[in-house]
Amino acid sequence: MAGNTNTAKKLTLVPLILMIFTSVFGFANMPRGFYLMGYAAIPWYILSALIFFIPYAFMMAEYGAAYRHETGGMYSWMEKSVGGKFAFVGTFMWYASYIIWMVNVASSIWIPLSNFIFGEDRTATWSLLGLGSTQTLGILGALWILLVTFVASKGVEKITKITSVGGTAILALNFVLLIGGIFVLISNGGQFAEPIVDVAKSFTKSPNPSYQTSLTVLSFLVFAIFAFGGLEVLGGLVDQTENAETTFPKGLTIAAIVISVGYAVGIFACGMFTNWNQVLSSENVHMGNVAYVVIQNLGYQIGQSLNLSQAVSITMGAWFARFVGLSMFLALTGAFFTLAYSPLKTLIQGSPKEVWPGKLGEIKHGMPLFAMKVQAIIVIAMILAISFGGGAAAEFFSILVLMTNVAMTLPYMFLSSAFPLFKKKQLEGKVDKPFMVYKSYGAALTAAIVVTVFVGFANVFTIIEPAMEGSIFKTVMMILGPLVFGVIAFILYTIYENKYNKNKR
Repeated sequence: MAGNTNTAKKLTLVPLILMIFTSVFGFANMPRGFYLMGYAAIPWYILSALIFFIPYAFMMAEYGAAYRHETGGMYSWMEKSVGGKFAFVGTFMWYASYIIWMVNVASSIWIPLSNFIFGEDRTATWSLLGLGSTQTLGILGALWILLVTFVASKGVEKITKITSVGGTAILALNFVLLIGGIFVLISNGGQFAEPIVDVAKSFTKSPNPSYQTSLTVLSFLVFAIFAFGGLEVLGGLVDQTENAETTFPKGLTIAAIVISVGYAVGIFACGMFTNWNQVLSSENVHMGNVAYVVIQNLGYQIGQSLNLSQAVSITMGAWFARFVGLSMFLALTGAFFTLAYSPLKTLIQGSPKEVWPGKLGEIKHGMPLFAMKVQAIIVIAMILAISFGGGAAAEFFSILVLMTNVAMTLPYMFLSSAFPLFKKKQLEGKVDKPFMVYKSYGAALTAAIVVTVFVGFANVFTIIEPAMEGSIFKTVMMILGPLVFGVIAFILYTIYENKYNKNKR
């Protein structure tokens, strides 16, 4: 076994940076950032990289290295650092974030499909049985969950291989955005479509009327943190890295700079060919479709720069939208088939078997089949509750995206707040020290407080902001998901503890 470890090819600096980049960098974060804040999104993304991404990623790296032989992932990290109940609630909320993700994507996956078929987002006009577009998308989302659950339970290796093409195409979109933006900028004689008249104002004030107050601007922090999501996977890369003690911190720092610069350049590129008021101020543009609108506009602007006719430029824009639509549809489909079972399986296998009542903890043919059916029922109920809860399409997708951002970022607080206790045990010699960035308890405590407070404040601002503006429904939906799942986890583990202690006695 030791021989195999030594002869296995280790990650050097450049492959490590590329792995971190592809795990974290998300194309849609750039057009969404530009839509919400314009150029003013750039400083917030850089701030999130410095205060959240780098210190948090080093924590994940230390966890992963110290518990490299554990199969329970983040559950094992927290269970050995703090205790079983804390670990179970934290991991359950991490799993719940994927439930919210499924609710969001099942309802919005029809936007890339519409762009692929029609060359534009027509979902706002879709209607089933005389229902409105929001309700229609909700019903389609529910049917999608049934299909995915059925197919995923049968095994999806071939489907995920096909859909991985979408991921490669999305990677290519980053270059299309940048090169296309520069081409349009040069063709327009260096004039930005979204003009920069006053640098200080352009990079601090949003063109979006909904992001004008201090509270709304601060609530954008969750988007900036979400843009650096996916860090949990980095924990497993430490023992695969050559000379991890020096290579990993260097690789992570360079990757953080590359990702931050990538986001900044991408948002900047959006402004090269997109005038916010002309393209993004329409009520038909929302967080669910803004990436497709921006790329469609890029195709149109390239056509205009080549002195093509209006009709040809519009057709060019439609084909750009089709490309991004197909790419996103394939990538999201592949992710969906994997995430329909993977987080659930991780949660069940990582936690004590006795926690799960009835057949919930059963794994048959390598799949949590019964639990997947229960999961499908919960996701469908949530989709229908939101889609039939009133509000137009823009409101519907805004709620879904905000719910996803809050649910996905809350588990970070569990992992960061457990870190000082982990470090204390490590410094006492109770935990291995194969890789250490935080050499003292004080440094670990400071980093944990900074990350936990930063993420905590960002979520508080995001949750209370809609209520302050009179949209209580948005605030309730953001709180309800994580709260309900947190309470369920607490009850399940408390019942398990009582039974376990009785049996022990």
